[in-house]
Amino acid sequence: VQLQASGGGLVQVGGSLTLSCAASGRTFTNYAMGWFRQAPGKEREFVAAIRWRVLNTYYADSVKGRFTISGDYAKNTVYLHMNSLKPEDTAVYYCAARSRPGAQASDYDYWGQGTQVTVSS
Repeated sequence: VQLQASGGGLVQVGGSLTLSCAASGRTFTNYAMGWFRQAPGKEREFVAAIRWRVLNTYYADSVKGRFTISGDYAKNTVYLHMNSLKPEDTAVYYCAARSRPGAQASDYDYWGQGTQVTVSS
């Protein structure tokens, strides 16, 4: 299973970006997909996730009200709509998919290669 993330780039403070991630390859149980990010010198942290069966969404406190996760289960595709971006949102963003319940990064089975988001002030 391969996850391909795209949509990163350079944006000014207060701007918006939308990240996309599509899973392809062999059939797998797509229980949920999510986004994580890692800033230089920091650990990877959870950003948002969507659980497909019930369409529940989950967000880190730091992005609530600014980011929205959405997707298309039939296409194994997830999006992260990011608004009101701040310099502290600068990081490499990774999409991931998991085939079972769980919320930790270690619960995710498949990972994309990451896409850089830079918010300039």
